[in-house]
Amino acid sequence: MNSESIVSVQHIILPGNPKITIILRRSKRAKRMSLRILRLKGIVTLSLPVSCQIREAEKFVFEKESWIRAHLADLPQSAEAAFGGMVLFQGELLTICRWQGRQVRKTGAKLLVPGADGMVAARVKAFLKLQARQRLAEATDRYSAALGKSYGKLTLRDTTSRWGSCSTKGNINYSWRLIMAPAEVLNYVAAHEVAHLVQMNHSPQFWAVVEHLYPAYATYRAWLKDHGEELHSYQF
Repeated sequence: MNSESIVSVQHIILPGNPKITIILRRSKRAKRMSLRILRLKGIVTLSLPVSCQIREAEKFVFEKESWIRAHLADLPQSAEAAFGGMVLFQGELLTICRWQGRQVRKTGAKLLVPGADGMVAARVKAFLKLQARQRLAEATDRYSAALGKSYGKLTLRDTTSRWGSCSTKGNINYSWRLIMAPAEVLNYVAAHEVAHLVQMNHSPQFWAVVEHLYPAYATYRAWLKDHGEELHSYQF
């Protein structure tokens, strides 16, 4: 929704355990009341027309309480990076363990992390980002060479709306969280973005380029749709 169309923001509190805050957004573009739950953060919003009375909004929210609570309960639980906890790395769950070395290291099904408790999350995140940059750069180089195309900058971000993007200047952005997915998924996203160097759209011609670069892409595209939220459930 365009922010310019929002004319006011209010809140409604659903009592109970837990209490739930509903953000009300009055919009000139809204024709009716509409509930939305931002799954990655568990934020509940109610869009409503400017003329809608607050008592109508409250009535609507309380009528939908069971639906709201059911959907919030279905959200993926967040996992904090800490000693004894788990983290995904290339599709494998690793146990975060304390050790006396100088650098983070993967050994079998363990991720060995040095330092104090308060540094664990930052060090695990740094390790994941480093691994992501290396593997995404390798994949991007491989697929761009296959097409005989060059790309501009390669940037890592922590985006929630997309796993990658390619600008008209050939700059490619990726979510570093792809390193937590199976390697085949990371490769698919790299092939997808490199294909935009040829087709800056999602036409049949674009998907033909993706298939040329990565024939099994449909399987790993489906994996992201089914499991992508799990990658965002880890907190650092």
